[in-house]
Order: sequence, then structure tokens, then C-alpha cells
Amino acid sequence: MRSHPQAATLRPVKLSEQVHDQILALITGGEFPEQAKLPTEIELAVRFDVSRTIVREALARLRDDGIVVSRQGAGTFVKRRPDRGFKLSPLGSIADIQRCFEFRTGFEADMTALAARRADRTSIKRIGSAIEAFEDIVKQGKPGSDADFDLHYVIAEATRNRFFVSVMTSLREHIIFGMNLARTLSRMHPTARIKAAQDEHRLVFDAICARDPDRAREAMRLHVERARLRIFEGDMKPVGQRRERPNVAGQ
Repeated sequence: MRSHPQAATLRPVKLSEQVHDQILALITGGEFPEQAKLPTEIELAVRFDVSRTIVREALARLRDDGIVVSRQGAGTFVKRRPDRGFKLSPLGSIADIQRCFEFRTGFEADMTALAARRADRTSIKRIGSAIEAFEDIVKQGKPGSDADFDLHYVIAEATRNRFFVSVMTSLREHIIFGMNLARTLSRMHPTARIKAAQDEHRLVFDAICARDPDRAREAMRLHVERARLRIFEGDMKPVGQRRERPNVAGQ
């Protein structure tokens, strides 16, 4: 049997490191801005479904990194927000929107598969709450784009991988722009469009709850692809049943 010396250097990611990365992602994403007070250790432990000891270790590392500061008797506060690493240029054309959907289709599908593997009880509860928040908003006749993005964002958080969260943060404006465009340009009746999105959200959620990465990946892939189709083609059929257009020269 061949040995793999490089693999031998890998180590499991400690739980405290995962919590550190998730708190860092929340700070980077703006949920906790500079000078804001973080939730208490108990609240963070409940949110991430870990012990207070794990939270203390994560906060200690954030203090060492100069991201947060502890004030005796007052709590822990955000000292500075780290750079997001990159900023995407604004969407400049219909072609850019198409390319963004192409990227999201693969990226969010893999993200959701990982969420299905790693989501804990708290993460699953937060995803369910995000779905309900979106449904409540659209019932009031409001656009729901921010709430829709929040759902995708909490799925990114459920991966326990800050890189997925950072990319989703960078994509926020692009994704919300696409959602608003869907509402404006879709040839589907608004009620049918919203119902389709809700049904797709539920399929994603069911797959995550079932801890089924393959089903979760396909459910999210289908959701993003159908969102694209609702903008550009107004197609109600599942993607797999859609007939391809003939390639006519000169079109």
C-alpha cells in the first residue's frame, strides 16, 4: 500500500477553530460591526451548539488576532473588521447576470451539500427560521429579496467553512440584484413565481434535514437554475424536462 506523506500532515479541524471561523465570518459579513458587542458566551454556545469552553477558546483566538477586545464587566466587543479579501465588480450587463448564475449554480450546490453533512441542530433551526421569515414577508406583499438572500447565507454558515461565507458575503449585491430582476422581468405570474421558489426552498431544507448531501446538492442546483430560467425564459417545468431550443444560425 502506498503511503501519502502529505496526507499525514493533515489534522482534524478543532471545534473551537470552526466556531472562531464562524464568528469571524459574521463580523466580516457585517452582522457584528466595529464597536458592536458580541453575544454572551452562553448565547454563542447556544447559537453554535457547543460548550462555553469551546466559545472561550474561539474568542481567545479572536482577541489574539486583534479582531475583538474584552472589557471587564462589559463583555466582548468587535475591535476591527478584517478585510473581506476581495470585492466583485458590479454587474454591468445581462451577460454578467448569466455568468453570475452559472457560478452560483455550481458553487451553491456544493455549499449546500457540505451544509447537509455539517449542519447541527442550531444551524437547521436557523435555516428553517429563514424559510419562514421569507414566507412571512412575501405573504405581506413585500419583495423578500433580502430575506431570500438571508436563507442562502445561513446555509453557507451551516457549512462551518468561512470561505463559503466570505464568498456569499461578496456575492450579496449580485444575488439580490438578480432576485429583484426576477421579480421585474419574470414572465411568470408573481404568485406562481413565489410559490415555485418556496417549494424549491423546502426541497433544499428537507434534504439538509435528511443529511443527504447528494439530494441537497441537486435541490440547490435546480433552485438556482430555475431562478435563472424564471428571469430569461419564464419556464415552469423542472429543468430536466425542459426541451432544448434548436440552434438556429443567425439567432
